[in-house]
Amino acid sequence: MKKIQVTLVTLLLTGASLCAQTIGEKELNDIKGSFQKDASTKAIQNVLTNDKNIRDNALNREIQGKIDHYFKYRVKVQGITDQQSSGRCWMFTSMNVLRPSIIEKYNLTGFDFSHNYLYFWDMFEKSNLFLENMIATANKPMDDRDVTFMFQAPVGDGGVWNLYYNLGEKYGVVPKEVMPETAHSNNTSAMGSLINERLRKGGYTIREMAAQGKKIKELRAEKVSVLKDIYRILALCLGEPPTTFTWRYKDRNGEIKELANYTPQQFYKEITPADYNPKNYIMIMNDPTREYYKVYDIQNYRNTIEGINWVYLNLPNEDIKEAAIASIKGNEAMYTSSDVGKYFNRETGILDPEMYDYNSLMGVDFSMDKKTRILTRQSGSAHAMSLVAVDVDANGKPTKWEFENSWGPQAGHNGYLTFTDKWFDEYIFRVVIHKKYLGEKALKALDQKPILLPMWDYMF
Repeated sequence: MKKIQVTLVTLLLTGASLCAQTIGEKELNDIKGSFQKDASTKAIQNVLTNDKNIRDNALNREIQGKIDHYFKYRVKVQGITDQQSSGRCWMFTSMNVLRPSIIEKYNLTGFDFSHNYLYFWDMFEKSNLFLENMIATANKPMDDRDVTFMFQAPVGDGGVWNLYYNLGEKYGVVPKEVMPETAHSNNTSAMGSLINERLRKGGYTIREMAAQGKKIKELRAEKVSVLKDIYRILALCLGEPPTTFTWRYKDRNGEIKELANYTPQQFYKEITPADYNPKNYIMIMNDPTREYYKVYDIQNYRNTIEGINWVYLNLPNEDIKEAAIASIKGNEAMYTSSDVGKYFNRETGILDPEMYDYNSLMGVDFSMDKKTRILTRQSGSAHAMSLVAVDVDANGKPTKWEFENSWGPQAGHNGYLTFTDKWFDEYIFRVVIHKKYLGEKALKALDQKPILLPMWDYMF
């Protein structure tokens, strides 16, 4: 009996210690007393209260001018694209890595895809996937985590490389001139908001119909009715995608040529390398929160029902760098994604973990390792760009790298961004690369069955 009483008391005390506690006078005085207004603190306070730009005041002068934009190894790339006010970086980057071979194939001075064309089908297919998910989860409660997650953002213009592959295989691609950008492909928020409103209404209607005992055939008929509205919104804002096209172009020799009566699928097959598929091109990722040399599959992260999910091999940074250097030496740019907003000097186009010294400015220790930043949502992949260059030291070790961005030629260093090898370690997340550049251990790891992760996982 005494043992039970002691255990009960211990539990009560433990519970009491976990209760929320107000800030008392003693604690408040202690906290206030820690802020000592010495001369340097007063100076910093004067600066910050009169200047809203904390970042500029934290600029680390010690490293300015010490990082250049020269690289020993660089992929032969040409031209800078501009995604405007849209989240289509994944689409631009997927296409940008293919542009050099197309320019070479047709002997062009420059080339770009119609991102508007593929954006149309991406939003349409994502809408269908959302509605199919509504049918599949119709018997789950409204507050089920999967259902809540899907209603939170039915569709969006963001994505990753596998979405480009899914769309290209199904709908093909066309040159930029065939279906030019519109106001709503360049600035996607207004149209996207309307599409999500219609999808939420449609998804809820489907759930109500299922609750009333309607058959699957009736639910799918409702789905088609919703998709007709989605197609209408897309066609009004983006224009209708062509089923065939004729593309006239001028080559480097000044000769005018044309591809007549092509289908988008025909053009896609003509400009896409024969081995360009998920069997050969692998997404590798550095996620220190999970075990390395394991393959992971994100549930339902795709855009077409029949398409492939987002699958990746988790590797240490050292393996990723070695493969990336080999790819650059092989003249192959790579789809890459990172947390580009961290320690990025927009004026110089340089990213380095020491670019801004917030610790010294504020007198506060902000340091966290990559794993902690991921788990606390302080850092995550935010933007896709092409990885095109690397500089190395006398021992062949990388010192800095270069992105080809899609924010136009006015952004960064003529449209390119230079980032140090230290920044690579902390803020690079994903790279899509041909498996021939991977090491033996990584290749062997690809044979294992993927570990399935939920669609609402913290990393995605």
